[in-house]
Amino acid sequence: MRISSVVAGVALAALALTACGGNSGSEGAAKVPDDPAKVKGDLTYAIWDVNQQPAMQEIVKAFNQKYPDVKVSISLATFDQYFTKLKTQGSSDNLPDVFWMNGPNFQLFASNKQLATLDGLVEAKQVDPANYPKALNELYTLDGKQYGVPKDFDTIALWYNKKLFADAKVAPPTAEWTWNDYKAAAVKLKAALGPKGIWATGDTLGNQSDFYPAMLSNGGYVIKDGKSGYSDPKSIEALQFWSDLVKGGFTPNAAQNAETKSQDRFFDGKAAMMWNGNWVVSAALKSPHKNDFTVVPLPKAPSGGRKTVIHGIANVMSAKSKNPEAAAAFLAFLGGKDAALIQAKAGAANPAYTGTQTDFVNSAPQYNLKTYIEAAEQYAEPYPVSKDTGVWNKLETDELVPAFGGDKPMSEVAPQIATKMDEALGKEKK
Repeated sequence: MRISSVVAGVALAALALTACGGNSGSEGAAKVPDDPAKVKGDLTYAIWDVNQQPAMQEIVKAFNQKYPDVKVSISLATFDQYFTKLKTQGSSDNLPDVFWMNGPNFQLFASNKQLATLDGLVEAKQVDPANYPKALNELYTLDGKQYGVPKDFDTIALWYNKKLFADAKVAPPTAEWTWNDYKAAAVKLKAALGPKGIWATGDTLGNQSDFYPAMLSNGGYVIKDGKSGYSDPKSIEALQFWSDLVKGGFTPNAAQNAETKSQDRFFDGKAAMMWNGNWVVSAALKSPHKNDFTVVPLPKAPSGGRKTVIHGIANVMSAKSKNPEAAAAFLAFLGGKDAALIQAKAGAANPAYTGTQTDFVNSAPQYNLKTYIEAAEQYAEPYPVSKDTGVWNKLETDELVPAFGGDKPMSEVAPQIATKMDEALGKEKK
C-alpha cells in the first residue's frame, strides 16, 4: 500500500507517555479461545484507504460468520492524517484494537510497547509466519519479536491509457522502454493532448511510486549504513529526471497535485500515463475509462537498470486492547487465507499470503497485473526505513517535492537534504 510522498512522523516522546503500565507488547498477543462462542466484544479496526474499505467490510462479514458475537467497526482516516491520529490515540492510551501499520512507522510504535507481539498466536499455531514473504516478516520484527501480520505487498509499474495513446498517435509503452522513451512520448502526448486539457503523465511525485524507484534504477540509493543517498550523483541524476518532467509541463507540480490527485487525473482520463503501485487497481476498476488501462514494467534508467521498491502493510494489535481475545481472533483471521482471497478477488490489494497472488492477478486480467508479481521476484528492493523514518520523509515532502520543476537544479537541492537527513539519522543512534 502506498506510502505516498509523506509519512507522518510519530513523536517518540508522545508515544512514550504510554510505554509503561497496562499490557506490554513483550507479553505477546492473547491466544484465541478454541470455542468461538466464548469470543465476544466490540473492536475498532483502523485503515487509511477508502478504495479498500469495501473489501475490508467483506472480511469483517466473513469473520462474523465464525465469530458472531464480535462487533468490528472500521475507522477510516486519510493517509495524510492517519499516523497523526494514531500518535494522539497512543498518547491517550486509546489506540484502535487492530490497525494497519507501515514499515516507516513500525519501529516507533513497537519500541514504545504500543503493539502486541505475535508470540501467543504463533505458539498456538493461529498465525504462521511461513505463510508470508520473509522480507515482510523481518520488516515488522524488532529485537527478535514479530508484531505485524503481513497483509499485502506492492511494487511499482507503468500504467497507461491505450485510447489516449491511440488518439495522440503515439506508440504505446513496452517492457523495453527507457527514461528517454518516456520523455519522448511525453513530448508527443503533450503536443497532441495538452490543448484538450490532458496531461502527458499523471505522476504523483511520490517517494515510493516515483523517485525511489528512479534513484535505485539509476544506481543511486536512499539510505545505506545509516547515511543518506541524496548526495550520490546517481541519485541526483534520477531526481533531475523528475524535475525536468515537471519543468517541461509534462507532469503536474506539487501544488497542482495538492489540488487534484494525479492518480485521479489518470483515472478520469485526464492523463495518459503514470508510475504507480498495485494498490490503485480497485480505483482503476471504478473508473468510467477502466477498459482503456493496462500496465507494463517501469522504464529502464540510462544505465539499463530497472528497480522498484517493495513494501507491504501489516495488521497489528494494540498492546492495550480492552478486548484482547477478540482482537487476537480478528488479527488471526486477517492473516488467514480466506481474508487474503477476499481482498485479492476484489482487486483491493496484492495479498501477502503465499499462494493467493494469482487471484489478485485474475481479478483484473486486462491490466497485466502479473507485472507487479514479476517485479517483486526479479528487481525489487526493500522500502528504505530507519527507526525514525518519518523525520526524513518530512524533509522529502517539505523540501524535495516542491523543488521539482523549480529554478534550483537537484545538484543543489539534494545535497542540502542529504545533510539534514544525516543529522536526523545521527540522532537515532544516540
